[in-house]
Amino acid sequence: MEKQNFDFEAFKKQAASRLKNGDTLLGKDGVLTPLLKEFLEGALDGELEAHIEDEGDANRKNGKGRKQVKTAIGSVDINPPRDRNGTFEPEIVPKRHKTLGVDLDRQIISLYARGASYSDIRDHLMDMYGLEASTATISRVTDKILPLIQEWRSRPLERVYPFVWLDAIHYKVRHEGRVVSRAVYCIIGLNQEGYKELLGMYVGENEGAKFWLQVLTDLQNRGLEDIFIACIDNLQGFADAIESIFPKTEVQLCIVHQIRNSQKYLSYKDVKPFMKDLQNVYKSTTADQAERSLDQLESNWGTRYPKVIESWRKNWPRLSSYFQYNKDIRETVK
Repeated sequence: MEKQNFDFEAFKKQAASRLKNGDTLLGKDGVLTPLLKEFLEGALDGELEAHIEDEGDANRKNGKGRKQVKTAIGSVDINPPRDRNGTFEPEIVPKRHKTLGVDLDRQIISLYARGASYSDIRDHLMDMYGLEASTATISRVTDKILPLIQEWRSRPLERVYPFVWLDAIHYKVRHEGRVVSRAVYCIIGLNQEGYKELLGMYVGENEGAKFWLQVLTDLQNRGLEDIFIACIDNLQGFADAIESIFPKTEVQLCIVHQIRNSQKYLSYKDVKPFMKDLQNVYKSTTADQAERSLDQLESNWGTRYPKVIESWRKNWPRLSSYFQYNKDIRETVK
């Protein structure tokens, strides 16, 4: 489907309300929630199977219960398995506990993002469960979790997504004897029905053009043929990679991140007056008006903050893409 043949007006009427209320990355209705639910239920099923195996024929499965688990990235409704004898004591989400362990949610997300072999996932689960879990339990849970992760990472995508965003989750991981920070980059697409989907997650260590080409090639191999507008941070090499793999895609750099980066270089007393002038740029109704406001911003502040103005000038072609669309589309992508 070509961009010029896509009916943005019809799409706006169908999807605008969903966009404004929109599914977020985190929270009870966030796009990450189904993954947490899938993992927790799979892990609990594995734990129960190991427990029943220990007890022999004297015990068996006995349906599902209901439980809401609070995590650092939002609440998740799960259906934990039950056993007939009532002797099953789950470990990853213990009975009468309604809060997931510290950082477990991010560790779960990182498993989906990294993709891993059986042994990698088993080792990761051993870290998550700790010394209390038996080898049999870890093996059973791994048997349940591995196909879920493999299926999710390789699932087919739609041919076209009108909008795609990049978001990041940061988590702590032990590496070579010390705790370091890692980023999981989440690629979120808005489908043609107006619903957000989590297209993929990728762990970044040495982000650059090569890394982003691998990310986009993975999406392409799973069926993605076109993106109309890609809304991204100004990460090194990402915009160029998009234009290489999807040459017809319009790249829109995130205005909010550009503003935050500008604020880092302002003295406290200049923040309010600078931001007032800057609002005239990104809140303009036309590209011409925005460019005149950018000229005025440079006239007022260019001598004091040349690096800030230089950044806006350099990134302007990709910061100003949204001016060619109507108000609802602008609010979605900028």
